[in-house]
Amino acid sequence: MKSNLGAFITILAGILWGFSGTCSQYIFERFPIEPAHLTAIRILSAGIILLCIGFITSKKDMLKIRESKQDMTRVIIFGIFGVMFSSLTYMTAISYTNSGTATILQYTGPVLVMIISCFMTRKLPTFKEVLAVILALAGTFFIATHGDISTMVINTPGLIWGLLAAVALALYTLIPGSLAEKYGSIPITSYGMISGGVTLFILSGAWNAEISIDYRFFLAFIAIVICGTVLTYSLYLKGLTMIGPVKASMIASVEPVAAAVFMVVWLNAPFHYMDFIGFTCILATVFLLIKKE
Repeated sequence: MKSNLGAFITILAGILWGFSGTCSQYIFERFPIEPAHLTAIRILSAGIILLCIGFITSKKDMLKIRESKQDMTRVIIFGIFGVMFSSLTYMTAISYTNSGTATILQYTGPVLVMIISCFMTRKLPTFKEVLAVILALAGTFFIATHGDISTMVINTPGLIWGLLAAVALALYTLIPGSLAEKYGSIPITSYGMISGGVTLFILSGAWNAEISIDYRFFLAFIAIVICGTVLTYSLYLKGLTMIGPVKASMIASVEPVAAAVFMVVWLNAPFHYMDFIGFTCILATVFLLIKKE
């Protein structure tokens, strides 16, 4: 019963993440706001909410991490090169392509983590890891060309930003290291979002953002902040504690599928069968890399 509930909670988190990406696409298609401005406001808003939650639920850890200059510096680096970079590249990729394509390209990130890990530990990749790299490359090829090497069906900026989102996801995974185990996830994420949000807000000049007074803009933005950050984060953590990290990671891979479904059903976006093949290849890499030996 507990495992079924945990699986349901994790699936819900993945679906809400996918819905959040489609809400971003909805905003970019209908309102003239820069991806950097929307990203800055989004992660700063989510960071403030999580900071409040952190001081209510984990006040001891929230204060403890501030006593260590070394750990706090690492959190700030994580906020800028992990949280800010991953959010900015992902949102920009959505603005050039769509939520489904951007999400699945970002999911090639675990392959980069695996390659970096092999390099750092000076060991050759296993057969399973080599297969994951081949599948990731094949999936990207099908999404970018629909199987025809002479044509690009995805625009070049969209492909570049999508692959940068994968690099950013790898950094997001690797930079924190053991900090989450030491202090808990909420302090690391909330401080990371605040530092990344403030940095991007200043660098992008987000105070000049073209904010629409249309209620649809605000509903979509609230969905991005609450559904795509605060609620999903809480649900995923709960599911993680109930069913474990391996099952949770595999089940959360419903995110790109959900993003594609919302994109097609809600926004009437085109979806080619070659996109489906590409999605399947890249999702297979996730299952290969997180499945226990």
